Amino acid sequence: MYLMGDFHTHTPYSHGKNTVLQNAMAAKERGLKTIAITDHGFNHLLFGLSRKKLNNLKEEIKEAEKLTGVKVLMGMESNLISLDGSTDMKSEDLHNFDIYLCGIHSVLKYKSFSDFNNIMLKNYIAYKFGKKPSVSVVQNTTKAYINAIKNNPIDILTHINFKCFCDVKEVAKCCADYGTYIEINTKKRHISAEELNLMASVGTHFVINSDAHSADRVGDTVIAEELIKEAELPLNLIDNINGRLPVFRFEIYKEKYL
Repeated sequence: MYLMGDFHTHTPYSHGKNTVLQNAMAAKERGLKTIAITDHGFNHLLFGLSRKKLNNLKEEIKEAEKLTGVKVLMGMESNLISLDGSTDMKSEDLHNFDIYLCGIHSVLKYKSFSDFNNIMLKNYIAYKFGKKPSVSVVQNTTKAYINAIKNNPIDILTHINFKCFCDVKEVAKCCADYGTYIEINTKKRHISAEELNLMASVGTHFVINSDAHSADRVGDTVIAEELIKEAELPLNLIDNINGRLPVFRFEIYKEKYL
């Protein structure tokens, strides 16, 4: 199994250690054809991407692509900020980006206190104290994911169920219906083999991403390979390996609407 593209990497524009160019050089060294720079979304209170720096980021991406020959996509790992599926990627931001990732994170500006309570706080308490999440916690997280997929042209859901709890099968059904990929993240093990198989059973497709915060991890597949082997996941469900590259819904959306 060999990786064609790594669509989740970070730089100092949020809290990655290495530059756009260094990430692209690492991708080239590992034989990747494409890479995405996906720093944390605007509403992240500690490490959020600044709209004022988007032009600088664009220039660094153009330069890195020119110097390495690796296709470098400008993206963002947006934050899910409400149960209605809102993210911090606003409609007026869309034209700036090539790829649209979304995940659940802590330390955010949420849409309301109720959203903070239901999406972050209750999930975090269950995670922190090792408690089984309540039915309502799972239902609310599932609802937030599904609404986000339905209401936004999201390409990839990042590290699903990391420090949060949802019905992965229901979320995966929605991903399959709308053409959103589910990430197999190699920075941390965020799902079990059983959960991976549940998601695969409803026809969703996956991408392997490093979630690299340093250039030495760009293109890393170790955790993914272990999980895929344990789950016996068919490799044809992973769309960024072995000569295949994903078809992203955001690109289609932009061609149609922007």
